Amino acid sequence: MTNDHRPEEGCEQTSGSSPAPSGVEEKGARTAIQVSQTGAVSAGTVEKYDRESRTRDIWSTKLALPLTVFAVGLSVYQIYYALFGGPPTLVHRGIHVGAILVLCFAVQRFRLGEVRKTPPWYDWLFIVGSVAIAVYLGLVFEKLTVSGGRFETIDVVFSSICLLLVLEAARRVTGPVLPILAVLFIVFDYYGRSMPGLFRHRGYDLDRIVTFMYESTEGIFSTAIGVSSTYIFLFILFGAILQKSGMGQFFNDIAMALAGQARGGPAKVAVLASGFLGSINGSAIANVVTTGAFTIPMMKRVGYQRNFAGAVESAASVGGQIMPPIMGAAAFIMAETLGVPYTQIVLVAIVPAVLYYLAILIQVHLRATSQGLSGISRENLPAVMDVMKERGHLLVPLLFLLYMLFFSGTTILFAAVTTIFVTIAAAMVRKSTRMSPLDIIHALRDGAITAVSVAVACACVGIIVGVATQTGFGVKLAGAIVTIGGGYLLPTLLLTAVACIILGMGLPSIPAYIIVSTMAAPALIQLEVPALAAHLFVFYFGLFANITPPVALAAFAAAGLSGGSPMRTGFLAMRLALGGLIVPFVFVYQPELLMLDGTAWDTVRATVILLIGVTLIAVAAEGHLFIPLPVWLRITIVVGAIGLVTPSHLYDLIGAVVAAAALAITMAMAKKQDRLAWREI
Repeated sequence: MTNDHRPEEGCEQTSGSSPAPSGVEEKGARTAIQVSQTGAVSAGTVEKYDRESRTRDIWSTKLALPLTVFAVGLSVYQIYYALFGGPPTLVHRGIHVGAILVLCFAVQRFRLGEVRKTPPWYDWLFIVGSVAIAVYLGLVFEKLTVSGGRFETIDVVFSSICLLLVLEAARRVTGPVLPILAVLFIVFDYYGRSMPGLFRHRGYDLDRIVTFMYESTEGIFSTAIGVSSTYIFLFILFGAILQKSGMGQFFNDIAMALAGQARGGPAKVAVLASGFLGSINGSAIANVVTTGAFTIPMMKRVGYQRNFAGAVESAASVGGQIMPPIMGAAAFIMAETLGVPYTQIVLVAIVPAVLYYLAILIQVHLRATSQGLSGISRENLPAVMDVMKERGHLLVPLLFLLYMLFFSGTTILFAAVTTIFVTIAAAMVRKSTRMSPLDIIHALRDGAITAVSVAVACACVGIIVGVATQTGFGVKLAGAIVTIGGGYLLPTLLLTAVACIILGMGLPSIPAYIIVSTMAAPALIQLEVPALAAHLFVFYFGLFANITPPVALAAFAAAGLSGGSPMRTGFLAMRLALGGLIVPFVFVYQPELLMLDGTAWDTVRATVILLIGVTLIAVAAEGHLFIPLPVWLRITIVVGAIGLVTPSHLYDLIGAVVAAAALAITMAMAKKQDRLAWREI
């Protein structure tokens, strides 16, 4: 762990009162101004690193109206289905996938360099095929229920079309990694009898494989699409309406008001704003370019190095998906997979998520004190009361959602739909947030378009899950992991963590979670880890792939905004996320941290001890507390931290003694150097 505290070229290091970041001079408009100034950089970064944003400018053509009608119609259908029900499960999922594919091929570009605004001829063929697979599934549904797995040639044709369309759509919105992985699994399914050892199985012919993927709820239309076609779509729609009402600016402004004046204020603003927004939007990269467009320039302005600024934004953006209440929609899939209430997922995820963000904030603060960085002067910041007065009513839908989820006793679908209506009503309170009928139509359209990336990824990952189900590969892999780990928990956890990071590289968070929960979580469950703790463990490490070099997509996007080195940004982001890397190991050994075991006092005690532990790890990682710390003292602090986070009262005591001794030595050294300044902490 090395410290590089040199200010970068062109980055003014300040102490005391620093000038406000460019674009924040006027109260009430600072966020909008800052975003407008950095928007060009942001747009380029989005297209470079986030394939979801590589869309055609179709809204300026004659196709805008019919496509808007189609997208709004899909949103209205999803709302109607949530309230009143509809066709059978398989048919509904087929309609959802078919409509999503239509939007994908109409909007997403075939390749990055494509300049045309309307779909080319082959995309029109894809659109027709997308409609056909949904219609055919509806027509033959009754036959499928009595066919007993038998199929005809026409079934194979439509199944193959659906499979190819899903793979191509996934290539456009997620990149090549996921569809290539799906194709490899299909090859594995076909050549099973020729595979060696662990990979050997009976094998299936292509007709059987493709019809299994299309005409059952075990392949493309598996649980992942089931959740996408219900909960996820509605919550994405909820997020789109929130954004249209100005919630994104509210998050930014309230974060500025709360943390902007503190030491290194812009970095703390980035952490808070990314946590707020990331829980709702569900995409680490989108979160980076949304909040990073104004937080990264501000961090550089007050003196943070460009690599560190990008690392803060990427680490905080990834963490948004573990932050309740929405957790980037992965919580819904987790709840459906485990068969537990969604509210239970939200409750158990609170403590680890808060600890993750506190660990980042501590490192950010220590970096600011070590470099003598200041915040933004108060006159250039909004007042909390002014922000609340202007946009505070937008919190009403979030509070209403929490009430509906935890206290009303209604279904999640009903809670989501009613919250959408409450959001529209709440936005009408003030002129600055009021939505016109056209705004509402655009929100319904944007929600459907935003859902494309998640739904396509869920459909494609269904192929992988389908193969694992058909061949039993998931169970075999779990057994292999346990065997390699020698039947001991810690080696198995380490192997699982590495496997999750590898499987999650280059993938969006939701398909990454689905894959690792299918392949890796069963290994932990075999060793009697509670199922919920096992799934949260693999979810955490699947997410961390976004900031783990060499395929750290979130860090690469942040580097594109900061002008820093992508690899250096990724490694710094991992260092900032050290607390998050440790927390999953702790809650596996101490389920009381997730409120799964023990009393409330056990949860509080475990939380406090772990908080001290991650604080010490942050101090050791940053190498500064009052004064720069020598290497031997940092190692001593790490030893104390490890003792505290180890699930043993004896180790807790040893860790506390070592940590207290290290703190006393640090204070003595600081006093000797006459540099102890309590106001810096």
